[in-house]
Amino acid sequence: MKIRQKDCVCEIPQHAAVLGDERASNAAPRVESGPIAVLPESHDDSTRGGSEVFRSAVSDAGGVITELNENTRGLIWLSYKKSAELGEVLASNPQLTWVQLPWAGVDAYADVLAASARPGLVFTSAKGSYAQPVAEHALGMTLALMRLFPRRARAQSWDAVPKGISLYRKNVTIIGAGGIARELIRLLQPFDVRITIVRRSAGQVPGAFSTVTTDRLKKVLPESDVVIIAAALTPDTTHLIGAQELALMKPSAVLINIARGPLVDSAALVEALNQERILGAAMDVTEPEPLPDGHPLWSARNVLITPHMADTPDMTAPLLADRISTNVAAFLSGEPFVGVVDTEAGY
Repeated sequence: MKIRQKDCVCEIPQHAAVLGDERASNAAPRVESGPIAVLPESHDDSTRGGSEVFRSAVSDAGGVITELNENTRGLIWLSYKKSAELGEVLASNPQLTWVQLPWAGVDAYADVLAASARPGLVFTSAKGSYAQPVAEHALGMTLALMRLFPRRARAQSWDAVPKGISLYRKNVTIIGAGGIARELIRLLQPFDVRITIVRRSAGQVPGAFSTVTTDRLKKVLPESDVVIIAAALTPDTTHLIGAQELALMKPSAVLINIARGPLVDSAALVEALNQERILGAAMDVTEPEPLPDGHPLWSARNVLITPHMADTPDMTAPLLADRISTNVAAFLSGEPFVGVVDTEAGY
């Protein structure tokens, strides 16, 4: 299927489903625009069910749909699982100048990005696109932990012990400064909390009481009532929260991870929970993932685990469609992309 508009062709295979905020402050250099392909023909469950929405996102932005060929300059890649295949496609298509990836985190593509990086090739992700549903999930988990919902939900008899903590006017530390963190700042405003942002680079984040660099994480943990992890997974952030960090937290503090499982040392977390060094933990992501039956984290004290469901296809489909449409328009016009990936930093 081909639709010509404004002397530009966007390409989508007839058999492929087209899927899926940060306007790049690290704006990418202008790239050579041209036809766009949407691959692969077999996509993940996490990006299913919205082919017409995504096809419209491309065409509404001025593009037209057909197969990958030597004239293609842009590629919208739909699969999170098939990163190795993406590497093969990039290696055999040196003419590509722009690739849109389907998720906010790009850790699954780390090897591909490192091997495929070259002058004139720009990668964009969905970072920032899914901030609203993920931040909403993090807030829900925070409230559930502080009110001991895991314990209450599992009770088999009337539990009259008066336990529970209010979120109002507490110290909340958010690790990460991307779209999720900024949406959390907005959602937390009614609770009159004091927010500290921990990020890799210096620079105040609007709405936060203070912003510190990652090397000061251990200094802010002892005064934190809530610690929410919303950072990218890189070699430097693997096990960012381990035994030492957990030992610094208050016995009344809670830990929430809605980013990537390996940011937290699972064995250290289980020990901290069972010895009641912290009040509780909520994990939407785990290490390993999926978390196998019988893993000690399932039975740890006051733990809440959701199976990587902070956002679902129904939630993300329209958000990814918006990102695709925005970046297709940017690709065709030479305007800055949104969500440009720093291939060296890994996010």
